Amino acid sequence: MDSPIRVLIVDDDALVRAGLTMMLAGAEDLAVVADVADGAEVVAAVNEHRPDVVLMDIRMPRVDGLAATERLRARREPPEIIILTTFDSDEHILRAMRAGAGGFLLKHTPPPEIIRAIRQVAAGEPMMSPAVLRKMMGYVADTGVDPRRDRARALLARLSEGERAVAALVGRGRTNSEIGKELSLSVATVKAYVSRLLTKLELNNRVQIALLVHDAGENAQD
Repeated sequence: MDSPIRVLIVDDDALVRAGLTMMLAGAEDLAVVADVADGAEVVAAVNEHRPDVVLMDIRMPRVDGLAATERLRARREPPEIIILTTFDSDEHILRAMRAGAGGFLLKHTPPPEIIRAIRQVAAGEPMMSPAVLRKMMGYVADTGVDPRRDRARALLARLSEGERAVAALVGRGRTNSEIGKELSLSVATVKAYVSRLLTKLELNNRVQIALLVHDAGENAQD
């Protein structure tokens, strides 16, 4: 049997931490290795417990979850991070995604969806819900003179035609399997393309590829 996905829970509400721990205990392939109450404790907990995925709240008293996410994703081998919160403002979503979070869920998300998101993010596939994609698209539409746009377009100009096609589909939230079917590529080939994209664009996960595509304004049509 493969090793379970190791999960760290970060939330300042003890009841939320206990509830998530009980919920995840029902999934045989997941193991909660620790929980902490503040973003200030996250780095030490990651060093000690080596989680694969961190479930991260945003609002915490000393160091918020967005700052903690930025700290973790700056590490050499960072864990994957899912923001799990009651707040879904554009600012929160965009900052989390730019920091390298692999998912963004609201706390009222049904338990099976949270479990599925952990598995998906641990496997390297971001959890980008339709609501989050709509917010990203709205962000691009509402900022006609975004200073990030020229930079995003310059970065995408480095890509080959095939790489750009894969990047565009990543920007629409497609999985590797869906990209493969649309472009008539094997899943292994799609994974190789994504790896090259991360290297060329100097990014660390698929969500950041998607955000770059949105910044460039290249996903207007699906």
